[in-house]
Amino acid sequence: MAELDIAEVAQRAGVPASTLRFYEEKGLIASSGRRGLRRQYDPGVLERLALIALGRTAGFSLDEIARMFAPDGQPRIDRQMLAAKAEELDRKIRELDVLRDSLRHAAACPAPSHMECPTFRRLLKAAASGPVAMPRRRTPGPP
Repeated sequence: MAELDIAEVAQRAGVPASTLRFYEEKGLIASSGRRGLRRQYDPGVLERLALIALGRTAGFSLDEIARMFAPDGQPRIDRQMLAAKAEELDRKIRELDVLRDSLRHAAACPAPSHMECPTFRRLLKAAASGPVAMPRRRTPGPP
């Protein structure tokens, strides 16, 4: 397959050319040369960009993603790092579940005002303490 220029890679990968240049500066991808003023890339860069996008979606930093590639550019993904990220996502999902449930309760709470709702007051107190301390409602229904 023929080399791809930066505009074609950007279009196929769904990222701006500036992102490609930034990734190249960070060492995440490498151009294979230039045709005139336009950078050229091996078609394999698209798979690498897909792996970078997946890593970003999972919440990995660019530095963490960079460590997922061997010096020859082949993926070298640390399974322990993946497991740790999965655990981190599980914690975040639990926090978001609690937040969602609390917001649903506040939206349907029969108390005359949210400030009179014990569940909403607990939500406020937890928010002041940080997201990890979000309270879990134990029973469905009014406060």
